[in-house]
Amino acid sequence: MGITIFPTVEKCTSEGREKHTVVADLDGTLLRNRNSFPYFALVAFDVSGVLRLLFLLLVLPVAGILYYLVSESAGIQVIIFTTFVGMKVSDIESAARAVLPKFYSEDLHPESWRVFSSCGKRCVLTASPRIMLEAFLKDYIGVDIVLGTEIETYKGRATGFVKSPGVLIGKKKAEILRTTFGETQPEIGLGDRDTDIPFMTLCKESYYVPPNPKVKAVTIDKLPKPVIFHDGRLVQKPTPLMALFIILWIPFGFPLSCLRVISASLLPTPLQYYTFRALGIRLTIKGNPPPRIKKSEDKSGVLFVCSHRTLLDPVFLSAVLGRPIPAVTYSISRFSEIIAPLKTIRLTRDRASDAFVIKKSLEKGDLVICPEGTTSREPFLLRFSSLFAALTDELVPVAMVNKMSMFHGTTARGWKWMDSFFFLMNPRPSYEITFLDKLSYEFTCKSGKSSHEVANYIQKVIAETLSYKCTTLTRKDKYIALAGNDGTVMKKP
Repeated sequence: MGITIFPTVEKCTSEGREKHTVVADLDGTLLRNRNSFPYFALVAFDVSGVLRLLFLLLVLPVAGILYYLVSESAGIQVIIFTTFVGMKVSDIESAARAVLPKFYSEDLHPESWRVFSSCGKRCVLTASPRIMLEAFLKDYIGVDIVLGTEIETYKGRATGFVKSPGVLIGKKKAEILRTTFGETQPEIGLGDRDTDIPFMTLCKESYYVPPNPKVKAVTIDKLPKPVIFHDGRLVQKPTPLMALFIILWIPFGFPLSCLRVISASLLPTPLQYYTFRALGIRLTIKGNPPPRIKKSEDKSGVLFVCSHRTLLDPVFLSAVLGRPIPAVTYSISRFSEIIAPLKTIRLTRDRASDAFVIKKSLEKGDLVICPEGTTSREPFLLRFSSLFAALTDELVPVAMVNKMSMFHGTTARGWKWMDSFFFLMNPRPSYEITFLDKLSYEFTCKSGKSSHEVANYIQKVIAETLSYKCTTLTRKDKYIALAGNDGTVMKKP
């Protein structure tokens, strides 16, 4: 009979559960997917790169044979060892905090979440390593207790082995549940496989979560906290097939990326649009790009105010305009500045100094600025700095949005000088550039509005164009969330 003797989770009421305790398994129960390989693969690629991902993929058949023919514990131990051996514990924790929440949040089972979220005290009991999932469970969905497999460490690095009592499977789940709760009996137990029965029988009510590949995940609006900031290079969840595709593509994708970078750096700007299209980069133009204005002593150049997706925003903007537009930058690598096909103007975050530099640059011609101060991946706009709004009334908002199928072209924790290469390593990367109307007189500082009002208005119109949400979050918030620092670039002595 097995676990199917229990009623399904659909039959569990979620009303009046505010004072109840729920204990749930993770993979296949709280999450739709029963296979945890993609999450191990994300950590492997983020911390150690493509070679670790390759080794993990190679041992997967061995782990599968052990899992199904010997024991679940043996199969999981092989995956844990291959993923973690030799890694710094701090790197694993960083990946768990910055990379995994995005993918976990997109895989929550709707019925399990309905019951789980209705309870006042929440516990997750899983065979997966606690270090991988605790940040997401506690920070994003309000889990109180996380009971998972503990990994062995030595001098700050993972050995690949697990601590006693080993991988939490079957009776070991029941034992740790008794140790944690003592004589108190949790009200609800949720599981999806026979090895969950021992801990489920310790709960007052037990419910089975049947496998259903077609069930849709919980939508973002139903989560207690949306994942606005996330890091890591992989766009899609690396299932075994997707991981194989990534490994096979990189030897072709990297030379293609270099070719795209070289073409942007060496070819004249008027030719770049057509070259990009020939090399598989799709550029879509919407709205009416403003014509080049004849320069005069009393007229400022146009300031293009863009939402910020990658370092390549000014490059593609220049390509569709057919002329190089200088860009103001902050904290990009020297290498990125060297290979940039247009002039970059480095800011210092000193308002008086930066205002002087921007104003002088506008006297010479048009300029591109991304007032968010850092890139953002999700459909949210960070707070716009108001500095630019007081320097000119020739303001043209530009809504930028990009699409990738394999790699993200931004990072807060990795090698930032590789950002452009990763974006251009996608098979068919695309950019959609929407030129909005130039700000009319009544919305500029010249009409009496403050620079903050102007900046907030431009943020609002760009967000409405993209169907994004405006936030008051800043660069500092992003770097604290992802990298554990405030994103300040220290000057070299």
